[in-house]
Amino acid sequence: MILKTFIEPPLENNNYLLIDETTKEAVLIDCSHFDSNIVKTLEDTDSVLKYILLTHAHFDHVMGVYEMVKKTGAKVVLHKDDELLLKDVNSFTFMLGLPSVNVPEVDRYVADGDNIDFGTYKIKVIHTPGHTKGGVGYLVDGNLFSGDTLFKESVGRTDLEGGSYSDLVQSIKTKFFTLPEDTHVYTGHGQATTIQYEKENNRFI
Repeated sequence: MILKTFIEPPLENNNYLLIDETTKEAVLIDCSHFDSNIVKTLEDTDSVLKYILLTHAHFDHVMGVYEMVKKTGAKVVLHKDDELLLKDVNSFTFMLGLPSVNVPEVDRYVADGDNIDFGTYKIKVIHTPGHTKGGVGYLVDGNLFSGDTLFKESVGRTDLEGGSYSDLVQSIKTKFFTLPEDTHVYTGHGQATTIQYEKENNRFI
């Protein structure tokens, strides 16, 4: 599996492109910005973008989705509990003085434990309420894409609509920290980490 990270505006979000080298199917985890380099990577590898998997619906994770769908025809995946947050995304962009966002249609709503077929892989959906009600992690081939739930030595903020610190800690302890310790964690912002490292060093948990 090819894994490429694209650091995108407006808040240096990590967007992750995964490509199955066997089938040439690809998925993009979060789409903060329409990045032509992502499209070029797909073209250079003769790959087709099957899904855009959203870890949650905050504006900085979805601003490029609409244009990416127009360009690639990818299907958009989100947890149902973040449906209203996505529809209301422009209340956040307005407050921050950012351009309004074309709100994408969601093609598939997922729930905890669902599996998403991606080439020869299956991506497991892990529902982790706390940062938002519908926040999820995506687990594939020993790699966890944690969105803004878990960061290296930190956790996501819980002071926005739908946030709950107690729920966030519970999600991390019961959903993430029960994974194998050598699981690689690719976060929504900042550096990658591992489950073992966070168990030993994350003072917020």
